[in-house]
Amino acid sequence: MSEHYFSAEPSGPDERRTIEVSLAGRRVSVQTGGGVFSPDGLDKGTRVLLAEVPDPPEHGALLDLGCGWGPIALTLGLLSPQARVFAVDVNERARALTQANAERLGCAGVQAIHPDDVPADLRFATIWSNPPIRIGKAALHELLRAWLPRLAAGGAAYLVVSKNLGADSLARWIVDELGMPCTRHATSGGFRVLRIDAPSA
Repeated sequence: MSEHYFSAEPSGPDERRTIEVSLAGRRVSVQTGGGVFSPDGLDKGTRVLLAEVPDPPEHGALLDLGCGWGPIALTLGLLSPQARVFAVDVNERARALTQANAERLGCAGVQAIHPDDVPADLRFATIWSNPPIRIGKAALHELLRAWLPRLAAGGAAYLVVSKNLGADSLARWIVDELGMPCTRHATSGGFRVLRIDAPSA
């Protein structure tokens, strides 16, 4: 396959379809489509993340890093309707689906935008992500190096990573290279949920 869900402009047909999923304890209808991550529904990693994370802050800026069709951002928006939820993805089709799904579910605080369009001085009360491990280690490290330090004081990030795809070595890298506390928040179904805390001032 020459094209992946992390392509900026998927060239395959944009064939949207409606599916039912459970988000934030509710059964909801959302749109997915070709050329985005896990178009058939909630992937196992995202399901583990959403089951294990604590409730997000009620206010402030919240980040879904690599939003796909939007399950994480929509959950943040449903649980914290007063917060500003930034759903970022390089894939333009993913952003369009996330925005359409947010409007469909009445999540007015969700904004799906390109990573470059997030204000540079913005700091996040929490970051939730099923990061795109398959972009390769160097690109993944660059991504996390850019975003994890943008946690606000007292904030925490939660990443779900398969044990077989290097969750434990990634945790060590975060501690050693970024100097940020990283702990194993949960383990379920072959996945780790890593918690990264903002460095103390």
